[in-house]
Amino acid sequence: MSDRDAAFQEYFAARSDAMRGTAYLLCGDWHRAEDLVQTAFTKLYLAWRRVERHEALDAYTRQIVVRTFLSERRRGWFRFESATDDAVDVAAPPGVYPEERMVLLEALAKVPPKQRACLVLRYWEDMSVEQTAVVLKCSEGTVKSQAARGLQTLRGLLSEQERVR
Repeated sequence: MSDRDAAFQEYFAARSDAMRGTAYLLCGDWHRAEDLVQTAFTKLYLAWRRVERHEALDAYTRQIVVRTFLSERRRGWFRFESATDDAVDVAAPPGVYPEERMVLLEALAKVPPKQRACLVLRYWEDMSVEQTAVVLKCSEGTVKSQAARGLQTLRGLLSEQERVR
């Protein structure tokens, strides 16, 4: 095995789970999240020799995941394969109410893709406005407006679900 392959394999083992979590928040389906991560790491492997700043790999890989997600949404991949409403069983940490998480994830899945990407990057990945703008290839103003609209949409969806209960 070459040094290149060993370095890539080490990075994949260390970071694939974190990227899968981000992908899940973007698409709302664990199987599709796995596909997004596989596609992203394939693209990363193909560019591995050209990646000069290995300290910025997480940001670069996250950018690939987000762009792949947005690209698939534009191409209409979701029209041919769709997620089911079946919830995936995941053990909740102590002190966390799984019902609230399920409600939040369900509402997040209904937020438009660009707004959802902004919310995930800004509030889940804790990226700055500037970093999010770089990942999404848009202006900082667009990030601010998409995040604000996304939060407004999310709040509306969550309050709707509260009224139903």
